[in-house]
Order: sequence, then structure tokens, then C-alpha cells
Amino acid sequence: MTNSRLTLISHPLCPFVQRVAIVLREKHIPFEQVQIDLNDKPDWFVAMSPAGKVPLLKVERDAAPAVVLFESMAICEYLEEAYPYHPIHPADPLARARHRAWIEFSSAMLMDAWGYLNAVEKTVAATKAADLRKKLERFETVLSDEPYFAGAAFSMVDAVTAPVFRYFDILGDDVPHDIFGGLSRVAWWRHALAERSSVRDAVMADYGARFRTHLRDHATLLASG
Repeated sequence: MTNSRLTLISHPLCPFVQRVAIVLREKHIPFEQVQIDLNDKPDWFVAMSPAGKVPLLKVERDAAPAVVLFESMAICEYLEEAYPYHPIHPADPLARARHRAWIEFSSAMLMDAWGYLNAVEKTVAATKAADLRKKLERFETVLSDEPYFAGAAFSMVDAVTAPVFRYFDILGDDVPHDIFGGLSRVAWWRHALAERSSVRDAVMADYGARFRTHLRDHATLLASG
């Protein structure tokens, strides 16, 4: 598998792309990255993507036809299995199953965060903020006393959750709802993820400016203050 050529097809703001980019970096897997405009999708991308979404991972192996993978977690699981060095899933099957369950939980949390950040109505924002807070409270009860989800070692749960925290790191005090207050373990986790090089490098240098532009373009409550 190490002879495969990998191309990650991306959009600069997509959190699901970030998940894959983090895993690729954590596992030290060489790859190329191609950014596309989802508002003006190239014909080759439409033909390649069943759902018309990113990320896609194009896998080219020797003379065999290229294979295109879609859906972020399917891609991440492929990378973990095909490149077993630098593993980020637990070796124990029970622990691994537990991590996969929390990955699903984190995916739901990401959707709450996206709904909150893009809300244009106060009632929607309040509901999504409450939903997000409840999920963070659940994480608070299961986080370890060490930097990452399950201890000192970075895991797939960390990789898929980091994009959620990035939004709020960018916005800082511009978030009016108390989503993180009093969650000391979540705060430590959030800080540890922000400091991780694979997380920092999973986005373009101008990601923060692009994200704020997105909020303004969509007339969200957070953009209007």
C-alpha cells in the first residue's frame, strides 16, 4: 500500500476534509491536495463524487485503475488499515469499538456546531448552542486526565473532533452563548488539539479569514455581532 499515490480533493472550509488531512499527517502518509470550489464544481469532480461532496481520496496503485473513496470516516478507516504504522485506533477491539461510538457522537456534535455557527435566527442559535453544550458535557465525563481523548496518545476521536474546536478558537469572544464555561477537561482537550501540528497544518494559512468571510456572506448572527 505504501506505493500508492494519494490525492485528497478538498474545499478550504470543509471540516470533514480536515479530519482526513489530520489523519494523513498523523500517520506520515505522503499525499497531494487539490482544492475545488463547491459553488462551481468542475465536471471531473461531479463525475467522480457520488454525493457531490468533499472529501474524496483518489488512490492510484501501480498500473491498476484509480479508486476514489468518499465519506470522511470511510477514508480515515482505510488509511488506518492500509497504513498500519503510526496507528491512531486502539489495538484492543473493545476499546476500538468504544472509540468508534464516540466518533459518531462527535459527528453529531459537529453538525450542532455548524448549525449554531450558521444560524440566522436567535431561536435556532439558542437551540443549537444548548445541543452542543449537552454533548460537550458528555465528553467532560469521559475525557481522561491527560491531554487527549483517551490519554497521552492521539487517537481518531481527537482527529475527528478537532475541527469543531477550531471554529471557536477563531471566533474567541465573538460567541455570545456560554458553550464551554466550566468544562475544564474539555478546555484542556481543546487546547491540546489546537497545539497539535497535524491539526494546525490541516487547513490553509488564511482559514480564519475565509471562515469569517463565510459567516458574513451567509448573514449569520455571529457575523452581525
